[in-house]
Amino acid sequence: MKEWKNVTDSFSEEQRHYKNTYMEICEVYDEVVEVSLFSSRTDPYEIYFSYGYMYGIIYVEKEDADAKREEIKKELQAEYRKSREPSDEFVNSFTKKHHVCFPNDIVFDTDAFFDAFL
Repeated sequence: MKEWKNVTDSFSEEQRHYKNTYMEICEVYDEVVEVSLFSSRTDPYEIYFSYGYMYGIIYVEKEDADAKREEIKKELQAEYRKSREPSDEFVNSFTKKHHVCFPNDIVFDTDAFFDAFL
């Protein structure tokens, strides 16, 4: 039986700091599904997930972060066991239910791009 694997220690302390957030935990399921929790001192916490072509960020208050992360892991794991790839129906219902945001800076971090040339 497959289980979630905590891979947080594979990131350096420097890598765990991202902009104004800090990676508290990063877990993967069957090397395909990822769920990470990022804390912040001033902003809501962020739950980053990726599964197949689907990925995004879910913003959550600090006190709800752990429970919400577990809920998301459970839903993604169930869908993965069911079909190995997220169905269109799952993507639509999951993104609506959890108010998923698209992380533009993950696709193209303009600050990092320009810093590389300065």
